[in-house]
Amino acid sequence: MLTGLVRLARPQDWIKNVFVALPVPFALAAKADFDAVVFLLGLAGFCLINSAVYTLNDLCDAEADRLHPRKRHRPVASGAVSRRAAVVQMAVLLCAGLGLCLAADKPLATSYAIVYLLINIAYSLGAKNVALMDVFLLCSGFVIRVLIGCALVMAPPSPWLLLCTGTLAMFMGFTKRRADLTEELVPGRRPSLRGYNKAFLDQAVSICAGVAMLAYALYCIEVIGALHPGREMISMPFAAYGILNYLRMVHVDGIGGSPVDVAYRSFSMQICAVGWLASVTWSLGLW
Repeated sequence: MLTGLVRLARPQDWIKNVFVALPVPFALAAKADFDAVVFLLGLAGFCLINSAVYTLNDLCDAEADRLHPRKRHRPVASGAVSRRAAVVQMAVLLCAGLGLCLAADKPLATSYAIVYLLINIAYSLGAKNVALMDVFLLCSGFVIRVLIGCALVMAPPSPWLLLCTGTLAMFMGFTKRRADLTEELVPGRRPSLRGYNKAFLDQAVSICAGVAMLAYALYCIEVIGALHPGREMISMPFAAYGILNYLRMVHVDGIGGSPVDVAYRSFSMQICAVGWLASVTWSLGLW
């Protein structure tokens, strides 16, 4: 039961909250008000809220998951965790997460976390069955992560950073739907898939990839160019490689169902992430 509850909370998916930390190096370079304790409290609270949302999603999807060759092994769908235990865990995680967010004493960050929660409740209760809306709602969660990070470090969010985050999230969301469409074995199991086909998804993925790279370049010009002219494009090759390599793996290797799995299993993407972090911190003058 304990193992099942941990799996239900999906702590491995907390890696998505790297988007919360995305504004930190830029805020440090701009001498923004950064308190590590406050930031970690807010981040930990948001991670617990994430787990509460994942638990709700598994509760709502249990019947459909039982028809899926991979998802049928999820704790609620497989019966490893009872619905009652899952509800109790969801309530505990939610209360603890909101408590930590309040302890961080950043009201704007807490407000964003509540908006994230409400959006995901709507998603789990039926909005995920509407084509395009399902991807847009998922992507809004990544934009909210960046907004939370900005609120925790008291830095104003750049429109270019938000555009880059949103289109990058849409890029991953559409690749996920492409993978879902490929492995859909039971017609009607995911109603939103009736509104997609591979031709549309391939075009949407390409558009979002291009806009994400352009928005990131403009963000670097806006922020890094103001601080250290001449270093604006140092991190751009790593950002472009990460997006294009992911796109290559979607079309050549058939991945895309879980960006989290790619993050943990792709050595090339891990090296790219390290290179991006090193280059962006150097370009900001942090070392």
